[in-house]
Amino acid sequence: MRIRPFSLDVPLTTKDLNLMNPKKSRVVICGLGPLGLLTVPFILERASLELVGAVDIDPQLAGRDVGELAGLGRVLGVKVRPDLEKTLRDTEAHVCILTTVSDLARLKPQLETAIRAGAYVVSTCEELSYPWTTAPDFCHQIDQLARENGVAVLGTGVNPGFLMDFLPQALTAVCRKVERVIVQRVQDASKRRIPFQKKIGAGLSLEEFAQKIKDGTLRHVGLTESLHMIASQFGWKLERTQDVIEPVVASERWVGETMTVQPGMALGVLQTGRGFRDGQEVITLVFRASVGEPDSYDRVLIEGEPRIDSTIKGGVHGDTATCAITVNAIRSIMKAAPGLHTMVDVPSVAWFEG
Repeated sequence: MRIRPFSLDVPLTTKDLNLMNPKKSRVVICGLGPLGLLTVPFILERASLELVGAVDIDPQLAGRDVGELAGLGRVLGVKVRPDLEKTLRDTEAHVCILTTVSDLARLKPQLETAIRAGAYVVSTCEELSYPWTTAPDFCHQIDQLARENGVAVLGTGVNPGFLMDFLPQALTAVCRKVERVIVQRVQDASKRRIPFQKKIGAGLSLEEFAQKIKDGTLRHVGLTESLHMIASQFGWKLERTQDVIEPVVASERWVGETMTVQPGMALGVLQTGRGFRDGQEVITLVFRASVGEPDSYDRVLIEGEPRIDSTIKGGVHGDTATCAITVNAIRSIMKAAPGLHTMVDVPSVAWFEG
């Protein structure tokens, strides 16, 4: 864990002393939508973590106990507050988990607030997973601010952050050469939470689906970032990328617990990210999520020497995995040097018991 350099001119605070000899890392979670509330019990399971604050701007949540909101059946004594800066400072938090937004523009003020309060940050913002190519000015600003305040910042998640970027590049550690990478993530969205099903357009007419694509409100965020994360590790410079979105169309009537999809309507989304180098497609990322998908799996195919074909049968459950990797990353980010990081440059993220 990193603390600011000792100086006789700058007295150490209680927070500094806690970081030197920590019993528990004090955690504030900001963003109590479905994902944030799902993350709460993951924090509570760790003996080395203490949930000391919860933040959300929804006035209907203000003052309510986060244990009640998370459906834990018990009171935690942590009340929801609207002010992130005040909560971080009042609780002397070591870590801020941001489960709020997917885009950098809206995330930036939250990041700056947490950094200036001296908190290490783990965020599920998809665009933060690897923004160095897509948003270099943003990266330099946040990196500099984090260095000045002696904290580290990480964007992570199951996808982007692991399955379609970190995992495939890690599998190439045993390769003499790599010619192409293909990653496929196929999910039965009927097993996911309702907001996710709506996010992928399940139950929409094809006209509604097309309009949401046009509006920019229907897409899996992060494929472009994943392409650049993989390429950066290989030393490849991508001359261009593509992100193509199509509906998965129902050929017959599908009936679920919360919706019925008629033939000709959208069951979900098929999104393909492509990265090109020297005129050739060298990275292909296929994301397919639809209700009633018959076979869920995560597959990584490395065309090279040796050829690697790795499949996780049944796939990795996105909600569980996102909550888990967010909490598991806390230990790694607190060991990292101050600055803005990605999953490929922090100490290895793994499950930990204590």
